[in-house]
Amino acid sequence: MSGSTTPSERAFVLGLDGVPWRLIERWSDEGELPNFARMREEGASGTLDSTRPPTTPLAWPSIATGVWPDKHGIYGFQNLSSEYSHEMYTSQDLAQPALWDQLGPAHVGNVPMTYPAREIDGTMVTGMMTPSTDREFAHPPDLQDEIDSRIPDYDISLDYPEYADRLDDFEVAVDDMLAKRRELMRTQMDRAGDDWQLFFFVYTAPDRFQHLIWDMDRLLAHYKKLDEILGEVMDYTDDHDADLYVVSDHGFGPIEELVYVNRILEQEGYLFRREDDGTRGALASLGISRDAITGALNRVGITEETLVQSLPRRLVDSVAEQIPGDHALYDVDYDRTVAFVHDTGNCYINDTERFDSGVVSPSEVPQVKADIRAAFESATDDDGEALLEVHDGDELFPTDEDSPDLVVGGRGVYESRSGMADEVLGDTGTYDASHRSEGIVLCRGPSIAPGAELRGARVVDVAPTLLHGIGEPVPENADGRVLFDAFDEAGTPARTKVERTTLTRIENDEEVDEDFDDVEDRLKGLGYME
Repeated sequence: MSGSTTPSERAFVLGLDGVPWRLIERWSDEGELPNFARMREEGASGTLDSTRPPTTPLAWPSIATGVWPDKHGIYGFQNLSSEYSHEMYTSQDLAQPALWDQLGPAHVGNVPMTYPAREIDGTMVTGMMTPSTDREFAHPPDLQDEIDSRIPDYDISLDYPEYADRLDDFEVAVDDMLAKRRELMRTQMDRAGDDWQLFFFVYTAPDRFQHLIWDMDRLLAHYKKLDEILGEVMDYTDDHDADLYVVSDHGFGPIEELVYVNRILEQEGYLFRREDDGTRGALASLGISRDAITGALNRVGITEETLVQSLPRRLVDSVAEQIPGDHALYDVDYDRTVAFVHDTGNCYINDTERFDSGVVSPSEVPQVKADIRAAFESATDDDGEALLEVHDGDELFPTDEDSPDLVVGGRGVYESRSGMADEVLGDTGTYDASHRSEGIVLCRGPSIAPGAELRGARVVDVAPTLLHGIGEPVPENADGRVLFDAFDEAGTPARTKVERTTLTRIENDEEVDEDFDDVEDRLKGLGYME
């Protein structure tokens, strides 16, 4: 493809959730993944650094917009209120226009955090965080009818913890999900015809698979299926003279122990649990706990998800507050607590300006934050190795004063958890592996340099590079940069200055239906994310 001076006018993003660079590098070098090997030989490739924390709800919006969470507005799965309650983030929370808002026709499939579907010039099938296929999950509406007809029993995701003791069945279920997702991609390709500017399609199966199975033989078999899909997409992009970007939102690696970060805060005197008085105390004395209640419900065929779907969120929250358990929201005494960790590693100082029951004055926040960071960083294992990585929220998210104060996550084989526990360290249970910061980026197309190595690429660099590569302006407020190393020196993008444009922040006043509450087991145990 070298020597081309004609840039592409369209681009395809193939997202592979949770795929780490080292496995792609190893297996493409060994000849196990021929299409990934072709991507590396005929295009540019390298590692892709994720968000902090390296999680799906932060990273995919960053890939799609070119900005960090403080500008796109999504910090996790659940948005925390000043009253210490939460609700799920949705596409209505995305403040920065995504690629599909800037380019068209666009066809968007299974991208996390796109529910509810926006009306765009093209088609959209929402991904992770969609409550169920009983809701409207596609645009235009007649596309949903076509999916129902063409792909019977199409599902958004698997409830993969159910397969913890049935890994063979789990493999079959993941393969089935992958096949149906591939058929969805073909359905949208058929809809697109030859009139499209952007395709953005994500396969979440690798992430789901790796959480439960970190076995190289089984992983390789799964990756070979991904390689087949990649081959099909490469042919498609060649037929349409399109640039192709293969990206993952984060990497993956094995985990050995869980680290309960709120327990560290409790031990250091920064967090206090609620006393089991009143209703909670009475229930606790009778042996009534979250686990006891959910176990009894399951025995009569009522799942937590069914309850949450059927009841308004405020009612579920009020009930959950009265039931003894180990939840980082409902089981904390905020009248005494200085700091707590919510969602996937977001640590908040309980200050009087931000929270209704705050106990820390704004002037004290910097010192308290420094002390808590020191407490997290001093947590070590028996060998003296640090358990956690800690980042300053003001440094990660400088444009948003309401961002988390600190972001804390596990180091190496340690995985952090925000649930309450009696010990700092705990068993991983059903999980074999979890997220790492190092993902993948491989690009190939009319103006992409063959065999080029990309260094220092970040998730926010994908959108600016894609836009510039197809001759479109890059938003002025983009945090990412154009990866010029990806472009053929003879091609137009390599020789053209980056054009800038001003985008209008998206303001969404529309509220999402409260029946959304069951997503991702939103309230496991009447309100428990863990």
